[in-house]
This record gives sequence, C-alpha cells and structure tokens, in this order.
Amino acid sequence: MTDQFFFCGIGGSGMLPLAAILRAGGARVAGSDRSLDAGRLAAKFEYLRSLGIGLAPQDGSGLGEGVTLVTSAAVEETIPDVMRATELGLDRLTRPQLLAKLLNAAQTSIAVGGTSGKSTVTGMIGWILHALHRQPTVMNGAVMKNFVSPGAPFASALVGDPELFVSEVDESDGSIALYRPTVAVLGNISLDHKEMDELRALFGGFLGAADKAVVNLDDPEARLLADTLPADRLVSFGFDSPAANLRGRSLQLRQDGVQFDVELGEERQRVDLPLPGRHNAMNALAALAAVHAIGIPLSDAAAALGRFAGLKRRLETVGVAGGVTVIDDFAHNPDKIAATLETLTAGPGRLLIMFQPHGYGPLAKMGQELAETFAKGMRDGDRLYLPDPVYQGGTVDKSRGSDWLANAINEAGGHAEHLPERSAIGERLLSEALPGDRIAILGARDDTLSEFAADLVERLGT
Repeated sequence: MTDQFFFCGIGGSGMLPLAAILRAGGARVAGSDRSLDAGRLAAKFEYLRSLGIGLAPQDGSGLGEGVTLVTSAAVEETIPDVMRATELGLDRLTRPQLLAKLLNAAQTSIAVGGTSGKSTVTGMIGWILHALHRQPTVMNGAVMKNFVSPGAPFASALVGDPELFVSEVDESDGSIALYRPTVAVLGNISLDHKEMDELRALFGGFLGAADKAVVNLDDPEARLLADTLPADRLVSFGFDSPAANLRGRSLQLRQDGVQFDVELGEERQRVDLPLPGRHNAMNALAALAAVHAIGIPLSDAAAALGRFAGLKRRLETVGVAGGVTVIDDFAHNPDKIAATLETLTAGPGRLLIMFQPHGYGPLAKMGQELAETFAKGMRDGDRLYLPDPVYQGGTVDKSRGSDWLANAINEAGGHAEHLPERSAIGERLLSEALPGDRIAILGARDDTLSEFAADLVERLGT
C-alpha cells in the first residue's frame, strides 16, 4: 500500500477519522470536499489542516502521480477527482476497503456491527481499553467526547497501537463482508439500508469470519445467528436471556443515566453509566462482552464505563436557554428513533421535534415504518416538524418526500407537519417553545444539523 492518500469527501463521518489515523501513522494525506468548496463547516477543515492534512478543491487538481484515491463506496464516476484519478491511472480504494486493510492487519481487532448503537459501543470499547492503558487505535463514525480537547474538537479517531484496532463497520453497502476481526460484535438487526434476508446473510458472514462472535441474545434476529455458532466461539449478552454469558440484572433507568448489575458466571459487578436510556444499557453490555472476549477483567471494564462521556449527536444536550433544553440526536431509522423517543418521553416536558429524513431513498424503503414509529413513540401534546429530505444531488426518485411522511404519520395517529424549509421550522420552534419544553433535532448525513441546534440555543437566549 502506498503512503500517499487523497480522500475525496474527506469531511465525511467515516472519512475524517480514517484520514487522521493514516496521517498519524506517517502517511502523506490530502483531500477534497464539496462542503469545503461551498464554504461550509470551516472548523472541521481547520482541524484537518492542523493535523498536517492538505486540502484542495474537488476539481481533480489535488491529485498527482503515486497517490491512492480513497472514495466512499457509492461515489459517482463523474466527480472530477475520480475522473482525474482514472486519467492518471491511480490506484483506488473505497473507504471500507482501506479500513479493512488496517483492521485485518492488526494482531487484535474488534469490529462492531449492527443496525443501531455501533458508534456508541465502539466509543465505549475504545474508552475502556484507553482507560486501562491498552492504547487502542479507534475508528468511529462519531465524535467521542472523552477524547475531545481544544486541539482535537473532532475526535472521531483515537490513534494508539495499530496492533489493537477497534472500529465500527457498516453493512449498508455490503462492505461488512471485507472484515476478518478477532472479535465481531453484533448488537441488533432491523430494517435500515437493506432487506432483511440480505442483512441476515451479511451479518451471518460477518460473525463467521471472526475468531469470537459477541452477540445480543435479546435481539430475535441476532439470536437466530448466535444459534448457528459453536459455543467456544460465542460470547453472548442480554438482559432477558437466561442463556447469555454476560447477563444484565436490576436495571434502573434515571434521567441522567442507567444503573445495572452484570453477571458473568459467579462474578457480579455494578455498572453506573452516565448516559440515559435502556438502549445505552444494552450498548454498555455489548462493550463489556467485547472486551471480556479479549481478556479484560469485568471489574476493571465496569468501573471504566462509569467515566464514559458519550458521543456527540447521541442524545446530546446542546444547551438550555429560556428554560428550554435543545437536544441534538443522530436518530434516523425506525430502531434509533424508537430508542430516542422512549428515552425522551420518559422525562418531563413537552417535546418539539424536527426530523430531517436522510434521503429520499430511505423514505421509499422504510417510510411506513418511520411513520408508525413516530406515531407510536410521541405523546399527546408533542409536536413534529419535517423539512425536506437531505438531497446531495444525482438521480433519485422523489415520489416519497417529507409531505408524504407527514401524511403517513398523521394517518397512523401521530401529529406531524411538513415545512419544506428548515429555517421556517426554526422560527416555528422558537415561537412555540415554552419554559420546560425540550426541542429535539433528529437526523443523519448532515453536519449542519448541529449548527442549526446550536443556533436555536443562541436565539432562545436572546
């Protein structure tokens, strides 16, 4: 593998940490991004420059001889960087191909898969290993608050020993088949990017390729795959499954976190996690099972989780102003939205929600499930506003948009309103919010959602 890389779309959530890891390992790294060309997200690109990563316009001018072009799996061939790379006969790797090379080369690797919770579980595993002085390298799709500092505001990567590699891995493009981890973690399987039959095959292959499979027995689909594995390769976990190796007990849900006991054989340890929600308790159990699979003592791991600060954009309180709390959250598929709503509706105060669908394709695939999830998860008095979906250009069927989703939610018994422009929703949220209310900004694939949430806090304060 060359030691010169050019990332097309370097600001992406999966691209930035990978670029940072390669740069820290001594490679020459540069990249382009259309957000950079449009003058958006300046802080992120300043951070990349501070790492010694060169930035160029996305017009092909940043590429030269001897460079390997790194792209997302779904990049269009018409992008100037891609056309220039073809012209020069450069090597090309997709982001998952490059990640797989790093992960598969490590002596010990943990790959975290599943429909929901991957980033949080990855962050938890990384934090446990770091807190116990194991110096892991961690590749995450979200910013890990434990590792944020003034010099590293976008800490979605942690650079440590390349021989201990922890990463979330994605099934959406089928690339999960590339990984050969020491430990494969499977938290859950539900409808998201692909049909269920295809997901079962992909996750089954993922578990089969690992030395050890760490599987959630409380998830019916994951449990079916666990049943196909030999006992000596399986480490199972769950709250409701008596057969699990690591069993969660006595779960207490509080506003500011969760508390539970974890049993492993005769051993019993208390976990005090400062993140709310049953789903986060399950994420913690997954992380404990994963580090147990590589020999970390349960007592040490459980103690470390008490200092886990969570991730950016995962039920993150952005600020409180005028008695109104603003929350920023990555929820975008039915599973994640259900977990977010369950956690938020357990607390006091009305919810004013903006959900920005992360594309027209997802609405075509899981729009009905999204509608039912919102209708079921919201309470009387809660409000939901939908702007138009994220659209990054290209050809896409727009027959199901946010207007369709609003109608589907209302027909399912919920209350939703479609306002095409996000700015109009911002005005509505500010005019409606009363002391004690919570505003929740939900959506994925759009970093400007966090800026939108921060702007609401600022304007509420004035």
